[in-house]
Amino acid sequence: MFRQQKDWNTRENAFAAFTMGPLNDFWRQREEAVFTGVDGVPVRFVRFHTPHHDRVIVVCPGRIESYVKYAELAYDLFLCGFDVLIIDHRGQGFSGRMLSDTHRGHVVNFSDYVDDLAAFWQQEVAPGPWRKRFVLAHSMGGAIATLFLQRHPGACDAMALSAPMFGIVMRFPDWMVRHILDWAEGHQRIRESYAMGTGRWHALPFSLNILTHSRERYRRNLGFYADNPDLRVGGPTYHWVREGVLAGEEILAGASDDTTPVLLIQAQEERVVDNRMHDRYCELRAEAGHPCEGVTPLVIEGAYHEILFEKDAMRSVALNAIVEFFCRHD
Repeated sequence: MFRQQKDWNTRENAFAAFTMGPLNDFWRQREEAVFTGVDGVPVRFVRFHTPHHDRVIVVCPGRIESYVKYAELAYDLFLCGFDVLIIDHRGQGFSGRMLSDTHRGHVVNFSDYVDDLAAFWQQEVAPGPWRKRFVLAHSMGGAIATLFLQRHPGACDAMALSAPMFGIVMRFPDWMVRHILDWAEGHQRIRESYAMGTGRWHALPFSLNILTHSRERYRRNLGFYADNPDLRVGGPTYHWVREGVLAGEEILAGASDDTTPVLLIQAQEERVVDNRMHDRYCELRAEAGHPCEGVTPLVIEGAYHEILFEKDAMRSVALNAIVEFFCRHD
């Protein structure tokens, strides 16, 4: 029986003490490693393991994120009895980049992310000592993990998705976006340049962010990029946006065949991904007789996009749901 960790609802009250004490001690126990992804790109990951655990959660972060950002989540999951593996997707974190301007968020094919995850699974996850294997994926990582399981059904026992990128919020109508992306695709210099309105990484004041209401977690996450310039990734390229849009369409096209147990968690105040596509994904699975947990998305009231980095009151609701969901599929 799962019991919530007692500090999930009150951690921000003494966040600095927690991060400099227990979390820092936990982070020192990590094992960092690397494998070779598509086209020889080095893909790095981190592992938290103890022989006492017979369950593992593979964490797939979102765009621009590194596993260093997920230390707190790993700590919480580990204390709940799970080993934790976190991948740095190609083009971000400590993994290899595809362009000379390392700030550009770029990928040659979205399926390269999926193939990297498949190689990671084959080399590190499938042969491991665990009785149960779960996936927890956020945003872009949610799209990657969903496509992975559509191509490799039965690979994991259950998957939790936090604000998955099944569609991207655009500032222009769909037909106009598609026209711009298709035009850019035909001009290499443009297709690999920053998408309209984006550019190199820069620190955004907390008051302007649309990712989290937690000042403490926002400040800590910003510090990772400020302290380590190698982690910085700015806006996406036109080609990345096009690949992301097509990936969302592919996910919905294959949703009816998805049979992996899925919990889809949605942010009520979402500004980054398109919540309508979450609803559609759940509808398609329900119609096919493989409904998501609870049939419709679990909406976290008042939350911005980064649900797993939100204020304690919102984050704890999501975290409780995730751990309870995995325990039910134990």
